[in-house]
Amino acid sequence: MKPDEPTIAPPSPEASTWLSKLGPGLITGAADDDPSGIATYSQAGAQFGFNLLWTLLLTYPLMAAIQVISANIGRVTGRGLATNLQRYAPRQVVWGVVGLLLVANIINIAADVAAMGEAMSLVVPGRPLWYAVGFGVLSVLLQVFIPYQRYVNLLKWLTLVLLAYVATVFVVHVPWGVVLKTTVWPRVAWNKDYLTTIVAVFGTTISPYLFFWQASQEVEELRADDAAQPLRQAPEQVERQFSRIRFDTLVGMGVSNSVAFFIMLTTAATLHAQGVHDIQSSAQAASALKPVAGELAFVLFALGIVGTGLLAIPVLAGSAAYAMAGTFHWKSSLGAEFSAARKFYGIIIVATLAGVGINFMPIDPIKALYWSAVLNGVIAVPVMAIMMLVASSPRIMGNLTIAPRLRAMGWLCTGVMAAATIAMFASFF
Repeated sequence: MKPDEPTIAPPSPEASTWLSKLGPGLITGAADDDPSGIATYSQAGAQFGFNLLWTLLLTYPLMAAIQVISANIGRVTGRGLATNLQRYAPRQVVWGVVGLLLVANIINIAADVAAMGEAMSLVVPGRPLWYAVGFGVLSVLLQVFIPYQRYVNLLKWLTLVLLAYVATVFVVHVPWGVVLKTTVWPRVAWNKDYLTTIVAVFGTTISPYLFFWQASQEVEELRADDAAQPLRQAPEQVERQFSRIRFDTLVGMGVSNSVAFFIMLTTAATLHAQGVHDIQSSAQAASALKPVAGELAFVLFALGIVGTGLLAIPVLAGSAAYAMAGTFHWKSSLGAEFSAARKFYGIIIVATLAGVGINFMPIDPIKALYWSAVLNGVIAVPVMAIMMLVASSPRIMGNLTIAPRLRAMGWLCTGVMAAATIAMFASFF
């Protein structure tokens, strides 16, 4: 090095340790804020202003608890969630749940690539449909051809796009005093629209595909580290790995819920304040922001949709593939060569391209997304209930069953989701 060249100090050991603990939990949490979720949070803010911000204070501890449980199951047993569910529940029940998960994820992918195409066309004029095709193909290529460790690092970097929604809040005018007051003491309207939106927020935030993805990513982390073993076989690793899982998941779900909070806050402070109360898609929310919040807020919001979609589509397709592979005992790993895991990669390809293909059909993506939410509601509660039984079973978890406090939070989350699902079905009548 030349004497006059500046040197760049390496990151401190503390920072390196902190960053190394972030992985499956961070990616899972960030993927939860997909374009479909952005549409839900945008609509909640536009329709009800600041009066639903409180929901995201409630979803955070519940979501964190159930995701820690799913991660623990994967790390302790060294197996994915579907494989473990079959060790406790009748095989036909698991088959049905996984089949519904695949359908719901394909519909979600369809809605996400459509939103990405629309958002991209707002920033760079072009045909939204062809942008959607391009994003779908890109997602498949990344999952199939990039080695696992590089791919995971790419997903970690993609989580930074969520900062666009944090930045948007500081571009628009926000009455912070009113926000604080309304978050703590909201004006609750016990009518159908208000209750349905609460159900939508809970259903979007706590989704079954996230359970399958995080458990499988813990298994992938095991395979990628020659020194690591399932915790049932490596008691000396338990304290360090459980600590890492808690930290990673709390941060990841904190990011997820914070970004959802900022999205809802942005549309409440702009669209709701200007009398715009009906948002049908995340791209429409971006368009509606332009005249009331300016060009910068519009561009940040639109590009955020594209970035979150690139993060979420692999998680949606991958979680379905892990679930199918675990159910039918196929080899499943993003670290495997294509020739060694053809069925696993085949599900990723089919799910993604089927999602893209739906956009060529005369199907309303908003209605399709609605039915996807219904399917997720049907799936979530039985999956969570069986997860709780698995995580509490000494036969499966050995002496590493979940602690009483985590068990209580997990069952509370299951009960809340059951109530939300019942409320959703009641709203049909």
